[in-house]
Amino acid sequence: MEKNILIIEDDKDIREGVKILLEGEGYSVEEASNGADGLKKLTSHTNLVILDIMMPGICEEIRKISYVPILFLTAKSKESDKLIGFMAGADDYLIKPFSYTELFARVRSLLRRHQVYDREILQIQKEEWIEIHQIRINSSKNIVFQQGNEIQLTEIEYKILLLLIQYPTKIFSLQNLYESI
Repeated sequence: MEKNILIIEDDKDIREGVKILLEGEGYSVEEASNGADGLKKLTSHTNLVILDIMMPGICEEIRKISYVPILFLTAKSKESDKLIGFMAGADDYLIKPFSYTELFARVRSLLRRHQVYDREILQIQKEEWIEIHQIRINSSKNIVFQQGNEIQLTEIEYKILLLLIQYPTKIFSLQNLYESI
């Protein structure tokens, strides 16, 4: 299955160089020179976004509509800069100048993890009702029963409960919870 990558980068040389290399590896690549165009080109078929960190607010806007993996490209290498990038919703961070070998490794890794995540979500969506420890939760509607009694939850409470039930052995950080719901 062909993987679709969206590059949102204002530096034409970097954007075109990355596009040529990724297409040479068999990826389908879409380009945008600014955040507004990038948001317009983002679709449900986009498997990865490579984003210049110097486009303020674009990562946050992507996160409002998609869980697509985001790889930041940046010249900023301070730990505080990385933290800001991850808090904005990035999945990985690559400092310019970078080697194309490292870029390919990070792209493959992000796509592999996203593919596993998608498979797990599809499996969970097939199971409409999930039951654990006398709690039954409908995975597609905000309906929860505990010992046969319906429990009213807010949308956020429901999403947190569903996430925790779907991944009972995973430990979530506050950032994980925020990004997941």
